[in-house]
Amino acid sequence: MLEKINSFVWGGGLIFLLLITGIIYTLKLRFIQFRIFPYFLRRAKKGGFRAQFKTICMSLGTAMGTGNITGVASAISIGGAGAVFWMWVSAFLGMATVYAENSLSAKYTDESVRGTMAYIEKGLGSKRIAAFFSICCVLACFGMGGMVQANALSESVLACIDIPPFLLALVLFVLIFAIISGGAKRIGSAAQFLLPFATVLYTVLCLIVIVKYKSDLKIVFTRIFQEAFGIKQTIGGISGYTLSKAVSAGLRRGVFSNEAGLGSSPILHSSSDNANNGIVQGMSSMLEVFIDTMLCCTLTAVVILCGSKDKTVRSTFINVIGDKTDLFIAVIMFVFALCTVIGWFYCGETAFRYLFKIKNTLIFAFVFSLAASMGVLFKAEAIWSVSDISNGLMAFPNLIALILLIKNVRRE
Repeated sequence: MLEKINSFVWGGGLIFLLLITGIIYTLKLRFIQFRIFPYFLRRAKKGGFRAQFKTICMSLGTAMGTGNITGVASAISIGGAGAVFWMWVSAFLGMATVYAENSLSAKYTDESVRGTMAYIEKGLGSKRIAAFFSICCVLACFGMGGMVQANALSESVLACIDIPPFLLALVLFVLIFAIISGGAKRIGSAAQFLLPFATVLYTVLCLIVIVKYKSDLKIVFTRIFQEAFGIKQTIGGISGYTLSKAVSAGLRRGVFSNEAGLGSSPILHSSSDNANNGIVQGMSSMLEVFIDTMLCCTLTAVVILCGSKDKTVRSTFINVIGDKTDLFIAVIMFVFALCTVIGWFYCGETAFRYLFKIKNTLIFAFVFSLAASMGVLFKAEAIWSVSDISNGLMAFPNLIALILLIKNVRRE
């Protein structure tokens, strides 16, 4: 039943909305994706990057979760190597989409309402749609932001540490609650400390693998492009169904990874000290999508396609790193997952505040910590399906709002 609902939500309608929104804003903003690096070079020279670093880490931590590893593996397993190309498409178009999200958020955010809810309520003039989005956001924070991350984390940790799953769930509960109960500042500080360490470690490990398999790189990228457009399948006499699976899996897992179009990024960036600066928040969010998908997910995909027979990062790492693989992966997955969990809590908490107009959300933090830690004890398939559904339901009102508010996107 969950898979049927998932297939309906992620049918042609949502994929069309994701693509058309990204294309519209890519054209409207004159291919702004190519202006991101000149912008950050100028800003770095002026020393204006440091103030935004904590927000970038907090938002990037939300995106760079286990989806960068297990999500990519899942996309390749479902849609073949061609799914990687469609993840790139998702990221490229998503960079324009996420810029538009944050530009609108900067325009409408104030003390009473923040992020995506702000531009849906004030820009569209619809509190009902904003409330629907908020409900979906709360569900997504429990699913994709909590239970999925804990479930993926547990597989890696339990592979190298022999402890009962219940004990791991208890440790996670205490750790998550200790961080998120401190609010946005503690969440941002934790992400700022943890994320760079895990990202550098994972990048180095992937590069070591890629250097060993450098002779296979040409074959890997040829496969990606051939299978993306169904060339290999057509030659083999396979129907277009296989191609559609590559497109669907690539876009779905791409959105799961970089979250462009979901509406989570504006909520996180609304916590920044200069939340009303549309250029800074928009450009920062674009950088996050680029790092998340174009760099990190691509590294994962190349590693899997180079030397993995079972479509996992672990099997390739074992061939190169040896018996320390499980420990390295456990550390990386733990940090990535924790950063995503605490970041998504902020999204869910902000949506919860919007729905119920309350300031004290300690009970919500407790329930979220409990639910997220319980992800250790459930089967991955059901959690993934629920997460995909909640993601899709979040994306619909956000994408419709972006299309209807196209004239209101700032032109600075």
